[in-house]
Amino acid sequence: MNNDNYIRDEHRVHLVIYHLIWCPKRRKAVLVSEVKTECDKLIREKCNQMGWQVLELAVQPDHIHLFVRVFPTTPASLVVKECKGITGYFLRKKFKELLKLPCMWTKSYFASTAGTVSAETIKAYIEAQSKV
Repeated sequence: MNNDNYIRDEHRVHLVIYHLIWCPKRRKAVLVSEVKTECDKLIREKCNQMGWQVLELAVQPDHIHLFVRVFPTTPASLVVKECKGITGYFLRKKFKELLKLPCMWTKSYFASTAGTVSAETIKAYIEAQSKV
């Protein structure tokens, strides 16, 4: 990434990118076929609605990798909360087999910031995950 990737607005210049990972309750491999497709769509829609840019998204059977660019005022916890909330609600509403789980997601998640040097490495890693 170079300086062209920085976002400039009225009073700041920023490049805030998070690498986020979370998994279904009990790490069950439920994110497959139509559930996977719908989950991907819901996360992308929520990020777009919030003004966040999805750089890479990999929905694996038992976890999700999200590489997302956000505003400097946006904490990683908010991104995870919004994505878990929308997907948990609508996936369990649409796919009744998910109601077997006590809830859709675990309470925990992994969050890391990505500097300009490691951003490409993380993106390549997530792309490789989706090819497995």
